[in-house]
Amino acid sequence: MQRLIEESHIRVNDRAVKPTHPPRAGEVISIVWPEAKAAEAQPQAIPLDILFEDNDLLVLNKAPGIVVHPAAGHDDGTLVNALLHHCGAELSGIGGVARPGIVHRLDKDTSGCLVVAKNDETHLKLSEQFAGRDVTKIYDAILCGDLKTERGDIRAPIARHATQRQRMAVVKGGREAWTSYEVGARLQGATLVSAQLHTGRTHQIRVHFLHLGFPLAGDDIYGRKQNVRLHELTGVKIPRQMLHARLLTFTHPRKGKLVKFEAKWPKDFVAVLKALR
Repeated sequence: MQRLIEESHIRVNDRAVKPTHPPRAGEVISIVWPEAKAAEAQPQAIPLDILFEDNDLLVLNKAPGIVVHPAAGHDDGTLVNALLHHCGAELSGIGGVARPGIVHRLDKDTSGCLVVAKNDETHLKLSEQFAGRDVTKIYDAILCGDLKTERGDIRAPIARHATQRQRMAVVKGGREAWTSYEVGARLQGATLVSAQLHTGRTHQIRVHFLHLGFPLAGDDIYGRKQNVRLHELTGVKIPRQMLHARLLTFTHPRKGKLVKFEAKWPKDFVAVLKALR
């Protein structure tokens, strides 16, 4: 019902309202049920930057701006649509019709390493490694401000924001979350860091660095004020949150060998870094 309201299929006095709108006597509420859409994602010819591929899995360098799987507001043009075109029926079915092969995900505006399973056995074994923290995930990020400490650990529990339910926040009693980091370069009004995820909470890196007071450059959700100040200081226009999954290691489920993959920075990340040096 909330989604119908947000998409203006439910209107009050013939105008769009928010889901929090309190109904009042005399108001006319109209409901239009949209046509049902097929749940199964369709193949689309979208370019993929493939770092590795065999009969069991493939590792991608995900481009920024692409959603991983279909969801509300993103019915097509996703990574899953591209994978269905590239792999055909060769994708694990564990994720369901909307998420075939998807073992883990990256935010729309986060780029970098992503592993995809081609069969259920591979999917299960990879999922066990992610759940058991037997994978190494290292991200590069550009932060707003001058982070003084050269390296450190952020151990702060994360849960849904109390009032803004689309956001996450550091919350007492939330799920354990652990990020370690090391400074890579000092920039003009910003800092380049490498961060390792020891847990995999939603928006973890973005929330943890906001918690320190140094949100990601380009992150309008978790650091709008700091990003305004960074733009005023440098004049640099930052197109998205500057977060890139640079390195991913895991044990290949069939071969039993540790494999390591590294994704190059995308052009927009390189351009922002160059402008802030």
